[in-house]
Amino acid sequence: MLSNTLTKLLQLKYPIIQAPMAGGITTTKLVTAVSSNGGLGMIGAGYMGPDQLRHQIKEIKQKDVHNFGVNLFVPNDFTVTDNDLRNANELLQPIRETLNTHTEQVELPTMDQMTKTFHEQIKVVLEERVPICSFTFAVPSKEDIATLKQQDIFTIGTATTVQEAMEVEHSGMDAVVLQGVEAGGHRGSFIDATEENGIGLMALIPQVVDTIEIPVIAAGGIMDGRGLAASLCLGAQGVQMGTAFLTTEESGAHDVHKEAILHTQENEIILTRSFSGKLAQGIKNDFTEQIKEHEDDLPAFPIQNTLTQSIRKAASQENNKEFMSLWSGQSPRLAKKQTVKNLMETIITQVNKIKRNE
Repeated sequence: MLSNTLTKLLQLKYPIIQAPMAGGITTTKLVTAVSSNGGLGMIGAGYMGPDQLRHQIKEIKQKDVHNFGVNLFVPNDFTVTDNDLRNANELLQPIRETLNTHTEQVELPTMDQMTKTFHEQIKVVLEERVPICSFTFAVPSKEDIATLKQQDIFTIGTATTVQEAMEVEHSGMDAVVLQGVEAGGHRGSFIDATEENGIGLMALIPQVVDTIEIPVIAAGGIMDGRGLAASLCLGAQGVQMGTAFLTTEESGAHDVHKEAILHTQENEIILTRSFSGKLAQGIKNDFTEQIKEHEDDLPAFPIQNTLTQSIRKAASQENNKEFMSLWSGQSPRLAKKQTVKNLMETIITQVNKIKRNE
């Protein structure tokens, strides 16, 4: 049940991938622990510069771990006007004052800069011979994919609909992470990113499996062996789990973030654009409540993400959960404070028990 085409291609003992959560959560300790316990550890490199990425790759290799991956954000075209910035800053100013953090002259990202960084990240992946590279927010160019595959790097796309999964396959990538609406953090949608486009994972898996040929990796609300077994029964060949790994001891998530998930109920999880300008799922707090009426007017990602950076940083320093981006999937009641080893062992024990009772 746990050995299939995907596990053989990725050389995994178990079909479990740790979601590449950007922003410091996927520490070297977390990535190596997952890979050392039979899964696939992934670096969330979306916000990393090339030097940062190279440093962490080398750290992981020094731990004698060679089966791991890197996830990159594919740049999306965006525009922002002076009026957009003025309105956003006026909206955020009272919150900055609450946190005693002042408006600072931050350098806003440009499309040229993001594209340059993206290609520098790919260059690092190639030079360091990282075996697996996944992508979120769009499909990279066929030229980029071909370059990676020439070096035998396994490529994985992200999709939230059948149509997006077809696009990932058409691009030439080797597998697709299928992200249901239950998933925490940013939505991987790139064809239709509206909130109404949220499709549940259990409905999505069989429709995609019946449509494409490449392996499907299920993501969204999966926290234990039951979620893994259900995904495999529906035709997925593996799962990608984020929130379950976020609360582990090895995770780099802020302690306030971990505790918030451990004490949150499922009806407190919402989809919001308030922090980054891109639809993402996390725990409702004062920030999301204050901004929600204005979400349609916010600057697009990554501009809004840059404008809220000082707020998120100040809140983290003050251990103030009301103004932090507390990303989480829809199954927080299943989260536990434990080691990666304990989590992996529990998942496999549960799956084997389910298999015996078939």
